[in-house]
Order: sequence, then C-alpha cells, then structure tokens
Amino acid sequence: MGHLDHAALGWLTPTLSYVMACIGAALGLRCTVRALGATGRSRRNWLITAASALGTGIWTMHFVAMLGFSVSGTDIRYDVPLTIASLLVAMLVVSAGVFAVGYSRDRVRALFLGGLTTGLGVASMHYLGMAAVRLHGGVHYDPVLVGLSVLIAVVAATAALWAALNIKSPVAVTLASLIMGAAVSSMHYTGMFAVSVRVSPSGAVLPGATAMQFIFPLAVGLGSYLFLTSAFVALSPTTGEREATASAQRTVESIPS
Repeated sequence: MGHLDHAALGWLTPTLSYVMACIGAALGLRCTVRALGATGRSRRNWLITAASALGTGIWTMHFVAMLGFSVSGTDIRYDVPLTIASLLVAMLVVSAGVFAVGYSRDRVRALFLGGLTTGLGVASMHYLGMAAVRLHGGVHYDPVLVGLSVLIAVVAATAALWAALNIKSPVAVTLASLIMGAAVSSMHYTGMFAVSVRVSPSGAVLPGATAMQFIFPLAVGLGSYLFLTSAFVALSPTTGEREATASAQRTVESIPS
C-alpha cells in the first residue's frame, strides 16, 4: 500500500483551497441575493453569475487541494479531458440548483430538489476528478466514507441554497460563506480519506499532465475569475440603489426650472 499524503505542501493547499471555497460561496450567495431582487434578463444573468461562481469555487477548491496530494512510490498525472469534464459537471449541476431556487414558486420543493441535485453533482465532480488521476497502481475506496462525503455534499448544497434564499445582509453572507467553505472542504477531505492506493512500481511513463503543468495554471485562471467577478459584484449597484437613483432623478426632473 502506498502512503498517501493529503498535504504534501504543508498547510498551504488546505488553507488556500478553503479560501477559494469561501470566495466562491460568498460570491454565489451575493449574486443570488441580487437575482432574487431582479426580474427578467437581469435575474437570469445574476443567476448565471452565481452558478459560475459557486461551481468555479467548488472545483478550484478540489484541485487546489489536490496540488498537495501525493502517493509514495509513484508519480501522479491527470487525464486532461476528464479533469475538464469534472469542471463542466460542477458548473451544470450548480446551475440546475441555483435556477431551481431562483425561478420556482414552491421554494421548499425547489430547495429540496435543488440541494439534492447540486449535492450529488458536487460529489460527482469530486469523484470524476479522482477518476482523472493516473498513477502506478490501483485506487480503492472505503464505501462508508464515500457515502459520508456524498451526504456532506448534499447537506452543504442544501444549506447554501437555503442561505441564498434567506440571508440578505453582508455580515450574514460572510458568516454563511465561511461555514459553506468549511462544509465543502470537509466533503473533499472526507472523500480523500476514503482513498487507498495499492502501488505497483513501474518504469513506464504515465499518461496525462502533471498538476503543475495543467491543474495549477487552470486553478490560477479560475481563481482570477473569482476575484475579478467579486470586484464587479462589489461595484455594481444593488436593486435598491438603482431604484433610489431613479427616484432621485425623477424628483429632480419634476422640479420646475
């Protein structure tokens, strides 16, 4: 059995991955709050932004954490198409959950179905990403810990959607984001602790790309997207601010010159 190290770079990758999960959660919650206060095309656009932020944050958290994953006795490579597919899965399932909550009139039903769908999708993203791992040996999973990780994903997704519906103030959103980041990280590491590897030493060249060749540049790019989108959301006026501006402008126009 190969020795697994989930933090080969020390606390850097767990900490950074948690930060990325928190940023994605905070941005997703803020965009959903904006969406629920908007209508028409504006609501759709805010929901798309919320889904992309949540999906990107979750995926980036997973693969930043994977930068610190190593197995003694073997190199590790990543299948590029499967890794990209895991990102698309994260985006699609989070979009389904966010749009269900954003447009459904039955919020309780939407919360249940959206949380279940999104949670299962997040778990699918994680294990699809693990399926992209290439190493000399066989990967095995503890079914109990796998089931626990899926349960955590569903609970975390449901909590995130509930927060999007019920939490409005920036302070509350920040607190919810810290909790969500912890939940997503817990799901990831629970899934990783389910892994065991039986190494089969070989001199053959592994297919795929190394983490630094592919995962790191992609994670940096997606992380930059989160920071830039955060700046855009922070600078965009809220619905209340736009209404106040329009009301003030009408008042000024109604004053006789």
